[in-house]
Amino acid sequence: MPPSHLRLSAPVLSGRYLSFAEREEIALRRAMGHGVRTIARELGRAASTVSRELRRNAATRSGGFQYRATTAQWHADRAARRPKVAKLAMNAPLRHYVQERLAGMVRTADGTAIGGPTVPWKGRRHGRRQHRRWAQAWSPAQIANRLPLDFPDDPAMRISHEAIYQALYVQGRGALRRELTACLRTGRALRMPRARSQNRGKSFVTPEVLISERPASVEDRAVPGHWEGDLILGLASSAIGTLVERTTRYTLLLHLPPQPEHGRRPREKNGPALTGHGAEAVRDAITRTMANFPEQLRRSLTWDQGAEMAQHACLRIDPGIQVYFCDPQSPWQRGTNENTNGLLRQYFPKGTDLSQHSPAALAAVALALNTRPRQTLGWRTPAEALDEVLRSAKQNRVATTG
Repeated sequence: MPPSHLRLSAPVLSGRYLSFAEREEIALRRAMGHGVRTIARELGRAASTVSRELRRNAATRSGGFQYRATTAQWHADRAARRPKVAKLAMNAPLRHYVQERLAGMVRTADGTAIGGPTVPWKGRRHGRRQHRRWAQAWSPAQIANRLPLDFPDDPAMRISHEAIYQALYVQGRGALRRELTACLRTGRALRMPRARSQNRGKSFVTPEVLISERPASVEDRAVPGHWEGDLILGLASSAIGTLVERTTRYTLLLHLPPQPEHGRRPREKNGPALTGHGAEAVRDAITRTMANFPEQLRRSLTWDQGAEMAQHACLRIDPGIQVYFCDPQSPWQRGTNENTNGLLRQYFPKGTDLSQHSPAALAAVALALNTRPRQTLGWRTPAEALDEVLRSAKQNRVATTG
C-alpha cells in the first residue's frame, strides 16, 4: 500500500499537521546541519513542532536516529490510524486516579466525606444560580501535570489533559462517565468547538472599528471629545447607560426604562428588546444626549462588544460620532469608564432594580460626580474642566470667524 501522501484519495491535511513536503524540508536541512530553531523559522512552524517530529518519527531500524521523510511519514500515518483504544479504558489504575481527582468527594481534614447538595444529572449544563455538585474538581491540566510528581517512576501513569477531555466528551471514547462533566469548572455538557472559542467577536464589529484603529491622539487625553461608554446592570435585566469624557472625566447617565410589556409577555423573535437596553434604545439615548454638545466634543466613543451597540453605524450619521470597540474581554481598554462605573455603584448597587430611578434622579447622581474634585484634574471638578474646554472652543471659534 502506498504512503498516505501518494494515494490518489488522500485527504488534504489540515494546517495543524506537518505535510510530506515539510518533512522533506526537515530531512534536507537536518542533513545540512541546521538546528531545530533555524528549521522551524524557515518552515514557519514552532520549534517544539520540529523538535517533536525529530524525536517521534526518526528512523531507528538501523539503531541510529537518522531522520528520513518517507519513514517519518509512515510513522505519522501509523500513529494517526483510528479508532484507537482509549488509554483510560486500558489502564484501570490511571482511570481510578483521574476519576478520584475529578469527581472524588470533598473531605474534611480527618477524612470525613462531605456530600454537599444533591444535584441530579440532567444531561445539560447547570442553570444560573443553581446548586452544583461538590467534588475535588481538579482540572484535566492539573491531573495531567500532577501525575509525574505522584508517580515519577511509572511511565504508564501518564496522560494528557486532551485525552481526559476526549474521554469525557467524545462518544466512543467514554472511559469516563459523561455526567462527570458536571465536575469541570464550566460544567458544560457539550464541548465548545475550537473555532467558536476563537471567534468570540460580534458580527457587527468589523476590523475598521476596532480600538487598534482608533487615532493615537486619543491615548494622551490632550484632545477633548473622546468618550467611553458601557452599561451597568441591575436586577430584572434593568440597566443604566454611562458615558465618560476621557479628558475632563465628565459623566453622563442614560435613562433606559424597560418597555411596558416587559415581564408581561414573551419577547418576539427578532423584535425589539423589552428590557429597555436593546440596540435601538441605546442608540436613541446616545443620540439624544450627545446632541446637546458641540461638534468638538463628539469625536469618538469607545465601547465594549455588547449587542446593545449593534446599530453603532447610525451614531456616525445622527450625532456624528465615530464608534470604536474594545477587544473581547478587555475592560482595561476603557479604564476611565470602568473606574466611573465603580463610583456609580455607590448609588446603584448590584442586585438592585435600576429601572426605578427616574431621569431626574440620574441627572442628580451625574451632577454629584461632576461636581466632585478629582486629583487627576488638579482637584478641579469635571464640570469645571468641561466648562474650561467649552470656553476655549468658543474663543477659538470667535477668533477664527473674526
